[in-house]
Amino acid sequence: MITPLAGAEDAAVYGGKAVQLGTAIRNGLPVPSGYALSVSAVEAIIEGDTAALGAIAAVAEELGLLAVRSSALDEDSAEASFAGAHLSVLAVSGSRDTVAAVRAVHESATNAGALSYRANRGLDADGRMAVVVQRLVDADTAGVLFTRNPVTGAEERVIEASWGLGEAVVAGIVTPDHYRVSRGGSLLDRTPGRKDVSIRPRRDPRAAEATEEVPVAPELVDAFCLDDTELTALDHLAGLCDDAYGTTEHDIEFAFHDGQVFLLQRRPITRA
Repeated sequence: MITPLAGAEDAAVYGGKAVQLGTAIRNGLPVPSGYALSVSAVEAIIEGDTAALGAIAAVAEELGLLAVRSSALDEDSAEASFAGAHLSVLAVSGSRDTVAAVRAVHESATNAGALSYRANRGLDADGRMAVVVQRLVDADTAGVLFTRNPVTGAEERVIEASWGLGEAVVAGIVTPDHYRVSRGGSLLDRTPGRKDVSIRPRRDPRAAEATEEVPVAPELVDAFCLDDTELTALDHLAGLCDDAYGTTEHDIEFAFHDGQVFLLQRRPITRA
């Protein structure tokens, strides 16, 4: 079953990430448009089912440049985040590459890191994989936001960000800018990172890889990538998540494009 993300309500069908995003959309948060692929839909696509392939081709045509993300049935829960354990494939276009991305995300459930994480958390080794397919935000800046300091436990916004797609931050390709912001948006502290490259969608459709590392202009390498207006927008986004999820603890991935903030992923803060 393939459904608009707003209709993803059952984690046992669409996985944790899709359900988190579905909740956000139903509460009016700025989530890129997309679809949730159930476990059965993913399996049908991989098996070459004609109807499933036609449906995912229609999704690819509708959305254009895509982000294809994991949504395992026990992912992004209060007990297990799987942050970095499963695959996301960015800047995907066309039905053939979308099918290949769905297949790669599905296979990431059995990679060594995911299996080790499952074993350490006492989870079933057979990780069933649903998938989220969304319009890619071609980010000017992106990063992660914790609404509780992961080091001290203080209730404040801790933000790490860099130029371009957020993969540069989550994959550790750059040293991101670091910000601490109080509830309400007051800047407490900021430290510049070393952001010498950004991850961008490739503009050449013939390229083998969908994204590329692009050198950052020298004057921007040590310049802060988020200004006061953007930090205020992130504080407001965190407050909207409080209302939508009924908790003040969030692990958020975000992106800015042309001054607008987008919520890309949201999960509860986990300790492992």
